[in-house]
Amino acid sequence: MDTDEKLARKTFELENEIKPLINNDEMYNFDAEEQKKILNEKPWTTDPKYFTNVKISSMALMKMVLHAKSGGDIEVMGLMQGKIKGQSMIVMDAFALPVEGTETRVNAAAEGYEYMVDYMTVIKQAGKQENVIGWYHSHPGYGCWLSGIDVSTQHLNQQFQEPFLAVVIDPKRTSSTGKVDLGAFRTFPEDYKAPSSSNDEFQQIPMDKIEDFGVHSNRYYSLPVSYFKSSFDERFLEILWSQYWMNNLSSSPILGTEEFLSKRISDLASKLKKIDQNFDPTFGKPKVRKEDIHQSNESQLHKCCKESNKISIEYLTNYMQELLKAEIFN
Repeated sequence: MDTDEKLARKTFELENEIKPLINNDEMYNFDAEEQKKILNEKPWTTDPKYFTNVKISSMALMKMVLHAKSGGDIEVMGLMQGKIKGQSMIVMDAFALPVEGTETRVNAAAEGYEYMVDYMTVIKQAGKQENVIGWYHSHPGYGCWLSGIDVSTQHLNQQFQEPFLAVVIDPKRTSSTGKVDLGAFRTFPEDYKAPSSSNDEFQQIPMDKIEDFGVHSNRYYSLPVSYFKSSFDERFLEILWSQYWMNNLSSSPILGTEEFLSKRISDLASKLKKIDQNFDPTFGKPKVRKEDIHQSNESQLHKCCKESNKISIEYLTNYMQELLKAEIFN
């Protein structure tokens, strides 16, 4: 690995706050009896928000990011292997599923399940004992959250495959910012009434996805995610990083995301136009109080300002990266 590649990898690890493990053996030691005890006790059945955080190995992270990027505008899907430690869900590894997706949804078909069974059989024979702990899929360009279909899929998995986690990756925004855009989620039981603020964190949701996002946002909650690395994974990480690094070198951060940038600006313009129409007293006859309309529009306008600032900062960052590449390699 040359100096530039090492520097880029170090920057990636710092940007995503990937922390080295102090004790490698403890994290990678799989205690079958301990896991069996947790599965028998099922503490998550008495507390809908029992799990409080997610820890993902850098090897699993890199595999998921590369897979998500390879799909382009098409959603991809895979599974994660790991274990439970206290109230933490630990993702040790991940593997892709041969699933055909669309630009808006992805589901595992019969061949996907067959592949999963075969893969797990082989991996167990190789001595890797971690069970499947969840699934991941990509949302190319529209953020990390669960759609109605995703909520149904995750809810079903939590009924029959607990403990189970849902992870969403946005490869477009990852390419645009250099920082992995990833979210981890679990759904609530059907009889649980979640507070309205379960997912009130600011999200850049495209206008055509806002309704789907809003309708289901109180059916699940997000978990804080942290990343770790180990000397055990170093050789595998070097191979994966070389692939990631070469992909980044051969692509322009501006030219590679220009269509994504154009869509974001167009979407922002549509949101502002809608707000402008609501502010215009000559546009229709609203059935709610004028004060409520203005309060709602001010909130939406504030979100649009946030989104505009984020787009500007990301574009300037990409532009500076392009200048830096030109300076180094030309």
